Amino acid sequence: MYRRLILFGSIFGYFAIVFCFGKTVFSLVHAAMGGGISLTGLLAILCHGFAMDMSMSGYLAILPGLVLIASVWLRPKALAWVFNIYFPVVFFLIAVVTVTDIILYPHWGFHFDSMVFLYLRQPEEALASATMGELWGGIAGIIIFTAVALTGYALIILKQARALRRPRSLFLTPAVLLLLVCTLFLPIRGSLTTSTMNPGRAFFSENMFYNHAAVNPAFNFFYSFAKADDFALQYAFFDKEKATAIFDGLHRRPAGGNTTPLLATGRPDIILFILESFVADIALDSVVAPHMHRFAKEGVFFPNFYANSFRTDKGMVAVMSGYPAHPTVALMKYPQKTETLPAISKSLKRAGYGNMTFYYGGDADFSNMRSYIVGECGIKDIVSDRDFPAKTRRTKWGAPDEYLLERLFRDLTEKEQPAPFFKLALTLSSHEPFDVPVHKFDQPFLNSVHYTDSCLGRFVDRLQATAAWDNTLLIFVADHGYGYLPEMSGHDPRRFRIPMIWMGGAVAQPQVVEAYGSQNDLAATLLAQVGVQYDDFKFSKDLLNAGTHKFAFYAYVNGFSMTDTTGRVIYDNDAQTAIYREGHPALEEKAKAFFQMMYLDLENR
Repeated sequence: MYRRLILFGSIFGYFAIVFCFGKTVFSLVHAAMGGGISLTGLLAILCHGFAMDMSMSGYLAILPGLVLIASVWLRPKALAWVFNIYFPVVFFLIAVVTVTDIILYPHWGFHFDSMVFLYLRQPEEALASATMGELWGGIAGIIIFTAVALTGYALIILKQARALRRPRSLFLTPAVLLLLVCTLFLPIRGSLTTSTMNPGRAFFSENMFYNHAAVNPAFNFFYSFAKADDFALQYAFFDKEKATAIFDGLHRRPAGGNTTPLLATGRPDIILFILESFVADIALDSVVAPHMHRFAKEGVFFPNFYANSFRTDKGMVAVMSGYPAHPTVALMKYPQKTETLPAISKSLKRAGYGNMTFYYGGDADFSNMRSYIVGECGIKDIVSDRDFPAKTRRTKWGAPDEYLLERLFRDLTEKEQPAPFFKLALTLSSHEPFDVPVHKFDQPFLNSVHYTDSCLGRFVDRLQATAAWDNTLLIFVADHGYGYLPEMSGHDPRRFRIPMIWMGGAVAQPQVVEAYGSQNDLAATLLAQVGVQYDDFKFSKDLLNAGTHKFAFYAYVNGFSMTDTTGRVIYDNDAQTAIYREGHPALEEKAKAFFQMMYLDLENR
């Protein structure tokens, strides 16, 4: 009996050791993101995350424990046979989760979760972001991690399993083992109180990288499944009536028109550019992006503008539908919900706009994009990768931005364009792996932004020389930001601040609009300028209306931030506390109510 008890303890303990090994590798690989890491810091990470490691080990030890009970009546070879199937499979899966998490973390700024399955329905969507070095390194890492784990398994577990013999007591031994298996409930649950194990239990530091490093990536991955679809029950900070009252106060819309006019014409031709990863600090830099820097001076510049989230599909819904991004939901993957949303293009169409086209150099089916553009936005004319010559589709994502903008310019100048029209263009060259024909800077991301900026500058200069310029409104806004510095955490405001610039002959005069806003506010702001009703855009506010409350909101996984003239708050749902507060304390309540209403509204769609 004692040998089985020791083996059971070894199985449970070895799983915990494997998880600690994985977190050690994670911490050392990404130490720069936390400002460096000392031995004391590493030990603190392992110590504070150990309860979660034991919880996940408890889950994984249940089946081996039950097999150990059955081994009382089986031959030792049968036990070894079952173990030799179970443990290699489990260690391989742990290796996949751990190594994938290590690769994705610097790009996403958080542990990957169940949303990965939404994006893996088309594997190229996930793989296109990675360089070949990362892909091959990931494969090698999975093999090495699995081999190391299996080596320890052979020496610690399999060796003991093969040495087992039939116990003297065929009833006491299984009874004791069954009791031990039942006690796994304790580490799995994490406590005897009402609080159960969750990622926030590992949080212990003001340095968010340390907290993320302490979280068990496998536990986080499976935990996220339980939070995938119960939208109405998520993030219930207040009762529904209070949350609604706070939200209504935030989105009070004054009666009557009180909008500061920006345009010289009431029905301009509109070209909306959604720029891949154009984080403000880089996209407005006079050296990296001299043309965008110039545009900000020649047009209407919104310096306090933020992306709602961190992915293209989320950013597109926020921009076009005025609907803030939910961190735990890839809304574009839910056509039955997106079809209930408003859209800028649909509102413009009702007001007489036509001749609508979507331009993208990549695959228009990426992340269910075509369904959203055609079904929700009502844009049936799509120019995508298949419409460009094969020789121009020379990057992982498709045709580089120079070919996209050349096609757009040709269509504008060589084809009849009944006015007023609306065009939507999504760039791609500044997406990882930043494959562009420019090598001016050491950092690939800077080269990619510089390249796209040069393409935009050439397009604007050529369009400005045509008669179409006088009635054209160009809007430049990013789909999301980018963590271009290793020390930028997943919630860092610098990752989310993006440029929004309006320019063109339709703009009355250059000016700076200091109001705080986010992507979801573009809809109401634009529609108000062209005299189109926007009441169906529940989460969008007119940034030029003096009577509205101006604030910027963004969501990261798993948390959110709100900023206005009174201060800033960043709230982490895993830590279940505000990890940054500045200014007026009421801002946290407003941010919580706004976030809660996002999920309540989503449930009802």
